[in-house]
Amino acid sequence: MTAVTNAPGQGFPAPPEPGLTPNEVLARAEAIAPTLVGLQAETEQRTHYSRQTHEEFARAGFYRLLVPRRYGGYEFGIDTFMRVVTTLARGCPSTAWMYCLGATHAIAAATLFGEEAQAEIFRDGDFICPATIVPSGSAVPAADGGWVLNGTWNYCSGAPYATHFIGHAMVQGGDGPPAPMLFVAPRDQWRLLDDWGRQLGLKGSGSHSITVENGRIPASFALPGTHLSEATVADGTPGRELHGNPQYGGGPLSYMVLEIASLAVGIAQGALDVYGDLMRSRRTLLPPVVGRAEDPDYQFWYAEAAGMIAAAEAGVQGAIRQWQELCELGPEGFTREQDLRITTICRHTIRLCWTAVESYLFPTAGSSSVRQGERLERVWRDMSMLHSHAGFAVFLPTVANREFTRVHFTTP
Repeated sequence: MTAVTNAPGQGFPAPPEPGLTPNEVLARAEAIAPTLVGLQAETEQRTHYSRQTHEEFARAGFYRLLVPRRYGGYEFGIDTFMRVVTTLARGCPSTAWMYCLGATHAIAAATLFGEEAQAEIFRDGDFICPATIVPSGSAVPAADGGWVLNGTWNYCSGAPYATHFIGHAMVQGGDGPPAPMLFVAPRDQWRLLDDWGRQLGLKGSGSHSITVENGRIPASFALPGTHLSEATVADGTPGRELHGNPQYGGGPLSYMVLEIASLAVGIAQGALDVYGDLMRSRRTLLPPVVGRAEDPDYQFWYAEAAGMIAAAEAGVQGAIRQWQELCELGPEGFTREQDLRITTICRHTIRLCWTAVESYLFPTAGSSSVRQGERLERVWRDMSMLHSHAGFAVFLPTVANREFTRVHFTTP
């Protein structure tokens, strides 16, 4: 799907490279990804990628890929963005995770919030905004019509260089129970906690907690009664109307899962790269001693993993195309059932990637290849962490499946 390239809005400059193409962006990602491999240890120790890498991403235009054109972004399709994510994940999972979950939420901001909020949110062009879906803290109406926020939100991947934060706070609803409110908070309204890096994997993903103490946001930065994973687009969205681009009217739930699936494919591809190097350089331990590439067992293990990863890549690319096609159909095309169906596709692509690494590549690579700090050992830890992500471990295999089936059999 070709993105609509709206002219920059009044008072907003054109993007730094107005003629930049998706192919040029992908070429930049492919050039950067191999350089991230040698930085993995220091990225984990730092708990996020370096300022130098951050500046390189900014120069490459990565933080503007999904930002609307009228605000100085490139407004490329999500297919371009997800391919950049997969490419970076092949080099360093932590770096790609941090980048993806920071830059990706330009879609949510440009889809759900109104023109007044977007003009302020995107005013600097580069947009880095972690988001969490677990409601926390509180939101209280302010005298000026805005909101006062208090609370701490965990697992805010992409926070170290973030310009904003999207979260959910609880609002007391009169006599009823508290209800979630989706909000976006600028960087000057929150602070980062030094509480990341002690987890099993993705130690360098910058998934720190964010805390807000009497933070203030205007009314336009809040959507009371809205939860990101349940937001409906069936009646249209502010972003579709404002930008004239269908991708700012897509299902938020399936989009969020497409991110994780794209990361999983890149991480698994990186593991296969390592295994391929071992196939070329290592020999079997027992007679007849031959190169691993000549051994029937290693040939089988490599092919099984390669096939699973290739199937996962095809699955996520197909899901991305379906997401874009549904956007093109208009609000009536992107039903809740379609949103949930794409999430089930993504769930199985992630499972394929995990099985390829956990069942074939990691256990047969040899103990010297999975010592602490080795690339394959790091991939296994990172994929274990991905596999235990609340969205994948709890929501996708249980809640989303049940909801999909319920909707399918109750929709007229």
